[in-house]
Amino acid sequence: ATVKENHIIIVHKREIKRMTMRFSFTVALTQAFSLSTAFSFLFKSPSHKLSSRQVQSKFSLLSTSTNSAMTASVNVSDFIDSTNTNYERLHKAFELQFWGTKMNLSGSQYSVDELTRTKTEMEAFLADESKLAKTREFLKAIPEESPHLKTLKMFERTFGCYIMESEDAKALRAECTKIEGQLDNARNTMTLGATMPSGDFVEMTSVGLRNKIRVDPDEQVRKACFEGLTKIGDFVCENGFVGLVKARNKMAKKLGYLDFYDYKVTNAEGFGKVALFEILDTLEKGTRPIMENARKIFAEEKGGPSALEPWNQSFLMAGDVTRRMDPYFPFQKSVEQWGKSFAAMKISYKGANMDLDLLDRKGKYSNGFCHWPQPAWVKSDGSWQPSTTHFTSLADPSAVGSGYTALNTLMHEAGHAAHFSNIEMPSPLFAQERSPTSVAYAELQSMFLDSLVGDADWMAKYAVSKEGETIPWDLIADKIKATHPYEVFALRGMIAVPYFEKALYEMVEEDVTADSIKTLADRIEKDIQGGLSARPLLSVPHILSDEASCYYHGYVLAEMGVHQTREFFLKRYGYIADNPNVGPTLTSAYWKPGNSEPFLSLVENLTGAPLTGDAWVNELKQSVDTVLKEEKVKYEAKVAECAETEAAQEIDLDMRIRIVDGDEVLADTEMDGSFLATCKTFEKYVEERFAKNGGELIGYKQQKCN
Repeated sequence: ATVKENHIIIVHKREIKRMTMRFSFTVALTQAFSLSTAFSFLFKSPSHKLSSRQVQSKFSLLSTSTNSAMTASVNVSDFIDSTNTNYERLHKAFELQFWGTKMNLSGSQYSVDELTRTKTEMEAFLADESKLAKTREFLKAIPEESPHLKTLKMFERTFGCYIMESEDAKALRAECTKIEGQLDNARNTMTLGATMPSGDFVEMTSVGLRNKIRVDPDEQVRKACFEGLTKIGDFVCENGFVGLVKARNKMAKKLGYLDFYDYKVTNAEGFGKVALFEILDTLEKGTRPIMENARKIFAEEKGGPSALEPWNQSFLMAGDVTRRMDPYFPFQKSVEQWGKSFAAMKISYKGANMDLDLLDRKGKYSNGFCHWPQPAWVKSDGSWQPSTTHFTSLADPSAVGSGYTALNTLMHEAGHAAHFSNIEMPSPLFAQERSPTSVAYAELQSMFLDSLVGDADWMAKYAVSKEGETIPWDLIADKIKATHPYEVFALRGMIAVPYFEKALYEMVEEDVTADSIKTLADRIEKDIQGGLSARPLLSVPHILSDEASCYYHGYVLAEMGVHQTREFFLKRYGYIADNPNVGPTLTSAYWKPGNSEPFLSLVENLTGAPLTGDAWVNELKQSVDTVLKEEKVKYEAKVAECAETEAAQEIDLDMRIRIVDGDEVLADTEMDGSFLATCKTFEKYVEERFAKNGGELIGYKQQKCN
């Protein structure tokens, strides 16, 4: 047979048939090579001549090559499946221990020792150097168009965050885990409260103390509660935090990082501490004059320098407004209002299971959080694994402002849950909240959704009293007047935490003592916030736990993203509350990719601009009159809409919800039959447990579009 100039192969008919059968069999074995690729073995050039035997030899080579490719593909699939399955098992074991110990559950299976063991096993799996080596082997072997490429690259990033080549660093990591477990256990059993003006000690959680500082009209009570909060710093510094800071820093430096903060931010965000604080310094310097001017005006308007005392500032800023708004945020309706709001924005949880532990109690972890014992992911056979979510808040329904706080927390933590329920990637490692998942990426989703609670149009529909009365515009206007000029205080309080942790881990080791840490915290508060904070830095629970330490910068970057994302929706649609485009847009742009895309890229891809603090700072600079005018238009439009719209009879978030209180199940959509029925069950429970007026159940009249 010869190859002619016109590229036609002339061979015997039987040879063609035999070659065709051989080629068809080869194609059936693998799809790795296309037909054109196969024939490239034959058509080298017009002058190239191949005998029948040579043609068969080329097809034999093709068969061998494609069989090798197929074998490599099978090996890659097996490796990915094994990694996914084993990680999923270890992740679940640790997260269940995390929930059990943080919620102070009674089961004997929950203990600090088991928490430490399961965390160590999970991290040992992620730090297995052979897995990283195998991942890199496959990355070299597979073609760029392989469907496994993205998963393997994510494996490489993840394993790289946990592998410690230094044996000393590994030992220090184990020491950190042990100290942290002991400190966490001690903190959970700490007796916390305030010595009141009467001389009586009243036991309260940190949430209860902070709430009293915000709303109690008696200054001496507020001061007592503030002093109670400061005891947390004394306690943690005497119960292991000093040693934990030293061990964390030693470990990070053994691994070649500047310090522990540099280690944490590099693994989580993909850039180091220096780059991070270049961003934060811009925000700090840009808002310092706004903060200084706001403090000056606040003191002048509120009665002098004493107004700036940490136990006075938050009360004088909005304490009266908070009390007046309280009836329009009944705690027992918070779950229902959250569900209705998310459903109106077409947010779905894709078959997830969710446990909500909402009520404050002794021994419970002193901060709201959300986590995922079961990550959502797409399995190799194409089947969908829904997530299992746990989240918690610390509500005291009898306290003024509890309903507003609970609703904010629900919108925030349920925002996390919606995000992680919608990650559609081929591994659970895309849907776990640790490194290399960006802190800012995770917090952007939840903070964007909880920001709605402050919008006038959102309140026009969802801030409704037990008697069915919508919050009046005049009260919203009073809130804007009382808080907008001083919103910079919240920004400064937010950035104080990363500046404190930065300075903390930059301290020379021999200078790290209980006294020096407490002195540093006070100094940072005065420098960044202008005075001592109503929430002392050492009472912030994030700084203690490994997962949340050197994390708070994520809230700052996320808040920048929140304002930029809000600006995008408002420019495109004119509104956010009840906008049915919100859920689908967030799902496709932010949620589905999981940690496969950098945070900064996700924000830029959606909004069309690089992340900056411009939108945030511009809002701070807005005059009160401008804000009032804009918010009133939105409020009146929503009130008119509600007057013409019937209330939703069914709410479908596509998930099973259990509302629990520690070990006790209070309500369950599977048992109650629907989301709204579960809300009614929970509402009844709250009213019976916390009923006032001699135990009389409190009714609730619905607004028409609620």
